Amino acid sequence: MSEHLPADQGTRDVFVRLSALIYAGADEADVYQAIVDAARRLVDGCERASIMLKRRDRFVTAASTDDIARLADQIEREVREGPCYDAVLDEAYQHDTDLTSGTSPWPRFTERVLAETPVRSAIGYRLFLDGDKVGALNLFADEPGALTERSADQGAVLASFASVALMAVRAREEAATLRLGLQSNREIGKAVGLLMAAHHMGSEQAFGVLRRTSQELNMKLTQVAEEVVRGQEQQFGSTSSDGQG
Repeated sequence: MSEHLPADQGTRDVFVRLSALIYAGADEADVYQAIVDAARRLVDGCERASIMLKRRDRFVTAASTDDIARLADQIEREVREGPCYDAVLDEAYQHDTDLTSGTSPWPRFTERVLAETPVRSAIGYRLFLDGDKVGALNLFADEPGALTERSADQGAVLASFASVALMAVRAREEAATLRLGLQSNREIGKAVGLLMAAHHMGSEQAFGVLRRTSQELNMKLTQVAEEVVRGQEQQFGSTSSDGQG
């Protein structure tokens, strides 16, 4: 790719807004949708865009600008080739400026896309998460030649940002999971302590009571612990009130 990297104020403003969206805590779907919507503003000739992610052994469309972009993704999944597929599997971005030329590297994909959609030009960029290729950003245009080398450069910047967004979303999810785990552990610890004090038992025996109750009631261990803590708080509150009466 050449050095036509976007540097105008309008482009910078879009990236600032995207960054604010990510770090304000928007959910994963909103972040992906904002990225594909931004593609039409930031990339010359881009009329449609999608993000396709690899989850376990299959690809899913995480966001798209419209039904046509989503259909192009579906075609890729069905024929198992196309700009997104190759971007994920190979080491380079994939660019066919004119799908009507008869020289497409994805003959099955191209045949169906030309027959079923207005798409005539496509680019696919791989997306990274912690060094692993986890999906791709797809850009589409309805005119042959609309997605030029300059478009490819602009799209590369957006794809790099999308990879950063993936990492930010993952980090936020991991932090939320950690907070939830710490909260759960605190509740279990409280419940164990209350059972030890109320029934004069050891910590292992108290934890065993919680675990057996969890299995018998088909409830999560954390839920049982929360009920034990809540019950003790209500009992102490009731005793305190009675004493004041």
